[in-house]
Amino acid sequence: MQFDLRQCLRMAVAVVLVALFIVPTDGLAQSHVVSPADLQKEAVSSSQVRQHNIDSVQHLLSTPAAEKALKSAKMDPQQVKTAVSTLDDHDLAQLAARADKAQADFAAGSLSERDLLLIILGIAVIVLIIVAVR
Repeated sequence: MQFDLRQCLRMAVAVVLVALFIVPTDGLAQSHVVSPADLQKEAVSSSQVRQHNIDSVQHLLSTPAAEKALKSAKMDPQQVKTAVSTLDDHDLAQLAARADKAQADFAAGSLSERDLLLIILGIAVIVLIIVAVR
């Protein structure tokens, strides 16, 4: 029996190939891949935050004083409310924070009704400008 290097290499390659196909690939998967459940939770959370922001801005724009101010400025309140939902997440979050702060300040008495109306008109103008630019 003679030692055949080619035969030995063929056997080694065959063993390696068999081992690669037999070993489950799930064990070799990368551990940093995000699970579908985590993606679903993040999507639901993002959707809830966006809906809360839309509700916050629309609540401010739905007050009788806001509707009166918008009409006196020759703006259609329904058009402004509809435009709110077309804003991107970043702009919507900023406007919602301003709307919440304005409502809290007005409730605390640190804003007059005139100041609140000016803030409402400012928010409406910003919404319409952002929508028009797109």
